Amino acid sequence: MRIGVDLGGTKIEIAALDSSGTLHGRRRVPTPAGDYDGTLDAIAALVAQLEGELGPADGIGVGIPGSISPATGLVRNANSTVLIGKPFERDLSQRLGRAIAVANDANCFALSEVRGGAVDGVPLVFGVILGTGVGGAITVDGRPREGANGIAGEWGHTPLPWPAQDEYPGPECYCGRRGCIEAFLCGPRLREQFAQRSGRALDPAQIAVAAASGDTAAETALALWEDRLARGLAVILDVLDPDAIVFGGGLSNLDRLYANVPPLLERYAFSDRVDASLRRARFGDSSGVRGAAML
Repeated sequence: MRIGVDLGGTKIEIAALDSSGTLHGRRRVPTPAGDYDGTLDAIAALVAQLEGELGPADGIGVGIPGSISPATGLVRNANSTVLIGKPFERDLSQRLGRAIAVANDANCFALSEVRGGAVDGVPLVFGVILGTGVGGAITVDGRPREGANGIAGEWGHTPLPWPAQDEYPGPECYCGRRGCIEAFLCGPRLREQFAQRSGRALDPAQIAVAAASGDTAAETALALWEDRLARGLAVILDVLDPDAIVFGGGLSNLDRLYANVPPLLERYAFSDRVDASLRRARFGDSSGVRGAAML
């Protein structure tokens, strides 16, 4: 049995993965907001509970919304900013009394989907998280590629391509720059864009329902979001040319993106046609914790 932990900005999820790939004992708790030590304690308590129920784990993997710097061993680039600059892997290992594996949450997601998921057996995959944050990951022959600096796939913090005049310099991002893809494509930004046009507060799923019912403001907000997504992915196609792109996160549940984005990719990619398929994650919101257990 291997334990996976998916540490997010709002929730911590834990589950055990058996030899057949089945998840057991899955549970969630809220992430202690702004409390680093409280977060470590919460993870340690969940591990103790799960091992008390299922027995000792053979290994523990943790997905985090950031990455560990190869140079310092400290967390960097985390949209859960309380983690930034902290020796998370060392501190959690000490609390648990054993070595652990830690990876970016998008890498965990992609690992899960390339091993038994929506892109099982696909040689070259780009994984995309579209939710409260926006992330990316690359897998080659079933294995995540982190790169020499451990930042391969950090698509969310590249600039939005071909910005219109009213898109430049772009919204501020938590990373300190402006105009990042994450700042344009994250769920909160879509809600904000719709509210500015309509004066109404709806979540992305509600915006999609409104658009399907003929709501002009909803359709305009979603069409712009889809165009920006296509622009961002076109650069991935030009540089990486993956065999498939797999989507996870809450915004991946917008059915229309799978119909509307492919024609836009053909408009923006440097090719006469685009054959890479866009796929929805097979394991949904279980992919992150499943991939973490696989670490």
